[in-house]
Amino acid sequence: MLSVPRRWSDLDPAWMSAALSRRYPGIVVQDLQVGGVAEGTNATARVSLSLAGGIGPSSVFVKGPGRPLHRMALLALGALSTEARLADAGTSFPLEHPAFLAGAVDRRRAACVVVTEDVVARGGAPHDARTPLSVDAVQSGLHGLAALHASYWERPIPAALSHLGYWRLGSVLGAVSVASLSRGLRLAGEHSGGERYLPRDLRAGTLSRQFRRSAAIAASGPRTVLHGDPHPGNAYAAADGNTGFFDWQLARLGHWSHDVGYFLVSALGVGDRRRHERELLASYLDALGRAGVRPPSMASAWDRYRATPAFGLATWLHTLSFGSLQSADVCVATIRRFAAAYDDLETGRADVAVP
Repeated sequence: MLSVPRRWSDLDPAWMSAALSRRYPGIVVQDLQVGGVAEGTNATARVSLSLAGGIGPSSVFVKGPGRPLHRMALLALGALSTEARLADAGTSFPLEHPAFLAGAVDRRRAACVVVTEDVVARGGAPHDARTPLSVDAVQSGLHGLAALHASYWERPIPAALSHLGYWRLGSVLGAVSVASLSRGLRLAGEHSGGERYLPRDLRAGTLSRQFRRSAAIAASGPRTVLHGDPHPGNAYAAADGNTGFFDWQLARLGHWSHDVGYFLVSALGVGDRRRHERELLASYLDALGRAGVRPPSMASAWDRYRATPAFGLATWLHTLSFGSLQSADVCVATIRRFAAAYDDLETGRADVAVP
């Protein structure tokens, strides 16, 4: 069984050879170099490899255990081991994403490791979460999400994905939500530069209730597999121009509108979103139909879409409040997009029934 390294220096040639051996039988890693380690929700690094035998990649991307507080946050969300288990199973999804090469979970230490393909090595370019994507890039991403959703739409979930669950906001998270959102709203105001961009008269208690309701909607049917966190910072442009998604630690089961609303609103500039959101939603529905799913009507899909900005707005205010999961400039850029959509779509008055 693959161990979870305690520190980056534990990523030695023997460990990497063992990690990659299932995907690349006979591989022998002679030497490796760990690039700059990025500390976010997890600790990540690109690792260059020199081989002494077998066939394998020249570099891989490794996600290791983050700070203890971050690991506890992921544990509370039920997301600590999700991606590592997907990687250990060698899961492949029907959209552009980095190939999963290896994964391991150390439950005693609440620590995980994930090794994936380095998409940069094959010409991929990760997106910057602060910079909106083009309309074409968002449409490509929506078509990829449609392929993912259609593959599991109201179908039995394969054994390799049996650990995926629905969105749940437990009582502990509910108890701290209002305080966290209050702090997030205050910090967002401090980063406004004097500009009013948050919804007028929005209160933490109101948004907390909408956050929980949005989570219930996201956990409703029709059931499919969701990426769960498809914001632009978790997306990249592949060499062929298609939009791909990495960072699958928040993969869940649930309602398609969660992925679609979260990606469309977070990834587009406000002006582009206002001009193109209806046609992009229609394009997603068409892609579902081409994949063999009977899509919902545009009217019902629009009602679901209108309700989605509450979850994104609350999520990123929570992230800003937490303080170390993402940089403040990334949080504020994303909050601005969700806040504008919350106002434009009258999300506070969107009346969507939860089945």
